Amino acid sequence: MRVVEDLPYPVREIENAWITLADGCRLAARIWLPEDAERTPVPAILEYLPYRKRDGTAVRDALTHPYFAGHGYACIRVDMRGNGESDGLMWDEYLKQEQDDALEVIDWIVAQPWCSGAVGMIGISWGGFNGLQVAARKPAPLKAVVTICSTDDRYADDIHYKGGCLLNENLGWAATMLSFSSRPPDPALVGERWREMWLERLENLPLLVETWLRHPHRDAYWKHGSVCEDFGAIEAAVLAVGGWSDAYSNAVPRLLAGLKAPARGLTGPWAHKYPHFAIPEPRIGFLQECLRWWDRWLKGVENGVMAEPLYRAYMQESAPPRPFYERREGRWIGEPAWPSPNIEPRGFALNPGRLDPEPDGETALTLRSPQTTGLAGGEFCNIWLGPEWPTDQRGDDAGSLTFDSAPLQEPLEIFGAPVATLDLSIDRPLAFVVARLCDVAPDGASARVTYGVLNLAHRDSHENPTPVTPGERLRVAIRLDDIAHGFPPGHRIRLALSTAYWPLIWPSPEPVTATLYSGASRLALPVRPPRPETPPGFEPAESAPPLPVAVLRQPSSSRTVETDVASGETAIRLLDDFGENRIEAHGLTTGSIGRETYRIRPDDPSSACADIHWTQTLSRDDWQVRIESRSALSADREHFYITAAVEAFEGDERVFTKTWDRKVPRDMV
Repeated sequence: MRVVEDLPYPVREIENAWITLADGCRLAARIWLPEDAERTPVPAILEYLPYRKRDGTAVRDALTHPYFAGHGYACIRVDMRGNGESDGLMWDEYLKQEQDDALEVIDWIVAQPWCSGAVGMIGISWGGFNGLQVAARKPAPLKAVVTICSTDDRYADDIHYKGGCLLNENLGWAATMLSFSSRPPDPALVGERWREMWLERLENLPLLVETWLRHPHRDAYWKHGSVCEDFGAIEAAVLAVGGWSDAYSNAVPRLLAGLKAPARGLTGPWAHKYPHFAIPEPRIGFLQECLRWWDRWLKGVENGVMAEPLYRAYMQESAPPRPFYERREGRWIGEPAWPSPNIEPRGFALNPGRLDPEPDGETALTLRSPQTTGLAGGEFCNIWLGPEWPTDQRGDDAGSLTFDSAPLQEPLEIFGAPVATLDLSIDRPLAFVVARLCDVAPDGASARVTYGVLNLAHRDSHENPTPVTPGERLRVAIRLDDIAHGFPPGHRIRLALSTAYWPLIWPSPEPVTATLYSGASRLALPVRPPRPETPPGFEPAESAPPLPVAVLRQPSSSRTVETDVASGETAIRLLDDFGENRIEAHGLTTGSIGRETYRIRPDDPSSACADIHWTQTLSRDDWQVRIESRSALSADREHFYITAAVEAFEGDERVFTKTWDRKVPRDMV
């Protein structure tokens, strides 16, 4: 990534500014401006997050916002109420209060003498979500949005539920937010109020995992903030960005297909990061792409951005399975419309052990996956950039029904969402099926290309699920996540089906035996035939100068799997030590460590349990605080059981403790 020292406009930074809302709540903002913006007003770009501008996103912000400011934009990075130095309390994600506050922030921005009256919103993940959600509220000044690694559907395509199945990321992210939200404001900015603000936050910490578990179906709770409920509500121009190594690859094509407003889509090989510093490489000149979007929609510059293909994406080449990728080989492609007329569905029949062009006679195949099937699945969302990618699938394939194509005689590229249509029956009223598409090399290595899951009680509706009648024959379609992937000659295409996928998915209440009827079941691949084309081009990645940071403890990550031979229990342990860093500009030192453990026995879904422990530290000179938070989840056939605790220390003195012990009914999950 090339660091640009000499930007077109000199930049002035306001390290902290207060935005006072109508109810008296003050939000903390960091602002970057062209130096002459008060004489020559400019459009504004808002990033609105709970992740602490003072330290949490400071390194990332320094690469991005001064760059935009140096090209003629005012950039405003605002902490939501209850976070960082902002007043108030945060009770949940994506509440109406969050949106209402954003609307007031936009009004405040356009009232400033340095703002031309036009506003854009940019953000990744939470900030990508709320950019779309605020756009759906139609504030007149909001003309454009850049949404990165986000979703339009909070129930079906976020960290809570997938295909009606409970994701362990539901606990994982709730535990992360319990830890993140427990940190105090910086006394250097809020003064002696810091302790009062901190203790108020700690006392009112929400147990988000309980809230989310109490909404296992697609009800009004999830429909709120899901812009797919009414794409027509969004009138701002949307640049939707995703990554194939991220959990949110499906939102980009859905937005392109559903939005009525001007839109373009871009998906690279990346994990859950901004594309100008993401991995796997290749990175692109993402900030330049954003500037073209802002110039067109905030300044009215006719720069040809809408002449680009509607959807630009990275066609990944086959690669051996690894837990981490620095780079994925491939090439950029473009489609003029989505769904694309250039994609041709190619069907395969599931015959015993084979994917064939035509079905054989029908055969009943029995499947009862060990509960440990899924250990090679990697992380649900590659966000911390440790050993998080799926590894060799052969162990998981052994617990699955597998169907292989003949070795390919020529390259085959897919772009879009594969669909497995299955005829099956189940011996229990509650069960799920996982479908994995794998790329099998001549040496037998099996690399997961994409996957999908379906809670069979949700086969007809996520809003009104119904149990399965044991033994009843069902026909269900499992839509796998969107992907662009090239299978080379000599490789095989494999579809693997299982009834367990731990630790990504919480297990069914009881062990499940499925009967699949081959010959009546099929796989459809979205094949992109070769054609003459000029690939989209991108400038090299650029950024503003990095933030000076002193590294006091180096970060490290690990993922280990241990099996007790006597009991058969398998424990997956994840460690993400983010190190300890001091931001030189103001001297704040922060440290963070996350530890996750997932346990299960191969024959007993009720043995599943998850435990997460976070440590946060903040210090400056003699001021030191530490927060320890723990969250755990287990279940039986009827209920989930949650325990959680937060302890806060000022120096060596414990100043706060809080515990939770909750029981939540299982409702067709």
